[in-house]
Amino acid sequence: MPQTPIKILLVEDSPVAMAILQKVLQSSQEIEIVGTARNGKEALDLIPQLDPHVICTDFHMAQMDGLELTRQVMAKYPRPILVISNSVQADDPKNIFNLMQAGAIDIFPKPTTGLPSDYDRVRQSLVTKIKVLSGVKVFTKPLSKTVPSKVEIVQTPSIKTTIPKSFKVTAPIKIVAIGASTGGPQALQKILSPLPKDFPVPIICTQHISEGFLQGLVDWLASECRLKVTIATEGELPLPGTVYFAPDNSHLELNSLGKLIYKASGTVDGHCPSVTVMFQSAAKFYSKATLGILLTGMGKDGAAGMKAIAQAGGMTIAQDEASSVVFGMPKEAIAIGGAQYILPVQEIAPSLLKILNL
Repeated sequence: MPQTPIKILLVEDSPVAMAILQKVLQSSQEIEIVGTARNGKEALDLIPQLDPHVICTDFHMAQMDGLELTRQVMAKYPRPILVISNSVQADDPKNIFNLMQAGAIDIFPKPTTGLPSDYDRVRQSLVTKIKVLSGVKVFTKPLSKTVPSKVEIVQTPSIKTTIPKSFKVTAPIKIVAIGASTGGPQALQKILSPLPKDFPVPIICTQHISEGFLQGLVDWLASECRLKVTIATEGELPLPGTVYFAPDNSHLELNSLGKLIYKASGTVDGHCPSVTVMFQSAAKFYSKATLGILLTGMGKDGAAGMKAIAQAGGMTIAQDEASSVVFGMPKEAIAIGGAQYILPVQEIAPSLLKILNL
């Protein structure tokens, strides 16, 4: 992380939202707002002279919106972008996630009130996201190409990635469990979109995401892949060809009958829903028939759960360093011996098909 304050460029067309964001961020000694802009066009003109570490932008703006700004930034002045926006609306679910696919790294709900009581809660979580993004190195993404930009965390130890010619399968896989945090939506899209409609087992997922954005993520992924994608309904039996997401503020588990259940039992590894809780529950019910996949993210959530799957005789895959936005969660799983295979994100779907003989 930079020793000097993290330089931020705020791009927001609402004077009220801009004032709230400025007040929130100016209260942190770790943040320096070096400039503000009312739209993407103004922001592009400011970037060369201000050289911000992170750009925080809204989506809907006149002249140039957040999506076009992201495309232009990633082509001309690549750097981490945080989307600060209202929750995804039901009639407009793809916008935020198309923006992330274009190169933005993460999303944060736009502060809606100027109440002093809300400042500390918003400031702490927003500053944390900005600190994470300030340590991410992004690469140029030419406007003529549609392949998402390569992103990696800087100054992390290198862990060798090897793509195996074959996988040791001790039992037929009956469920796939996936956990992700920062950078997860982009990684999930890469993994889920190549899978066939008749994928023979259910997939359960826990994605750390700001409250209000989960349904938008589900709708976007559903439009990007052939599988059915949904937020898990409590009491249902997971079916093949369907991807089930943990809901906001509840852990997703399996009961003794293998049905999906919610547990609002506080945070685990700082998160609710927790990847580790989901992994441990899958390992307990499905044992060696479980395949766990841990993707990009900060912290250690999922690491202990991956080890539980491995100890139950199941199979585990961690996303590698080079393709991770933040090589935190996978790194922790590798460190404690929970990851049997370490793969680039683009190799995970082909590996799944190979493991399941598809």
